[in-house]
Amino acid sequence: MAARIGIDLGGTKIELVVLGEDGGVHWRRRVPTPQGDYDATLRTIAALVHDAEAATGCTATMGIGTPGSPSPRDGRIRNANSTCLNGRPLQRDLEALLGRPLRLANDANCLAMSEAADGAAAGARTVFAAILGTGVGGGIVVDGRLLVGANAVAGEWGHNPLPLPGADELPLPACYCGRAGCIETWLSGPAMAADHLRHGGEALDAAAIAARAAHGDAACTATLARYEDRLARALAGVINLLDPDVIVLGGGLSRIERLYANVPQLWGAHVFSDQVVTRLVPAAHGDASGVRGAAWLWPPNAG
Repeated sequence: MAARIGIDLGGTKIELVVLGEDGGVHWRRRVPTPQGDYDATLRTIAALVHDAEAATGCTATMGIGTPGSPSPRDGRIRNANSTCLNGRPLQRDLEALLGRPLRLANDANCLAMSEAADGAAAGARTVFAAILGTGVGGGIVVDGRLLVGANAVAGEWGHNPLPLPGADELPLPACYCGRAGCIETWLSGPAMAADHLRHGGEALDAAAIAARAAHGDAACTATLARYEDRLARALAGVINLLDPDVIVLGGGLSRIERLYANVPQLWGAHVFSDQVVTRLVPAAHGDASGVRGAAWLWPPNAG
């Protein structure tokens, strides 16, 4: 059986799927991520691959999605919130352990690959995928190929400044990256919660804010309106630069249904065009998109 293995290396769990040629799932397993233990993480991934191939009877191509990204200088992982990965040659070590080549990309790139391959953006030529969750990231796929870039930072949308900050958005909030006013400081889940609290609301997380807004809570509705305006400004910058056919949202905040109607009504004021036909859609594969996208890092009939 021709197949692809995809692995999602998360901070709390490692998930592996085996996809057939048609994208169907033939085998899946999730296990806890060994906390703070790089060598144990390698062993856990190797054991999952062994079990998957034993169960399905195939030797598959393998892709892995990971927090952070490999440096183009030496291949070592950088900017991962799973800090035991930082500075480690993850791809090289796994290839040596498993005895085969693999492909590695960050989680937002895997979201983009998944949704462009057989998800909400299937058939689109240019796709931008944004993760709106604990952090904010992005990935770009053009003609079915992942765009990585000369510095391996293509799609790193979350650490650009939010366009056109208003007087009520000053002073700019500090970002962990050392800058201030990054898109992530406005559009992540914690950022929505902080904005709600700043405007006199309760200490609520993003899910609670969205739920209360859906039931008519005025303060939560106002918070979502501010969020939508900022998301529209930020995505307008993507449209002006990349002009994608489809923008796919993933992550926890992508479940807020009103975004898909409201944000496209707002972004036209900031896009340098007389019309905007870019579609804004939720990820079709939900929280499985990352692991599926890791599998799709290999093209059809590769191996």
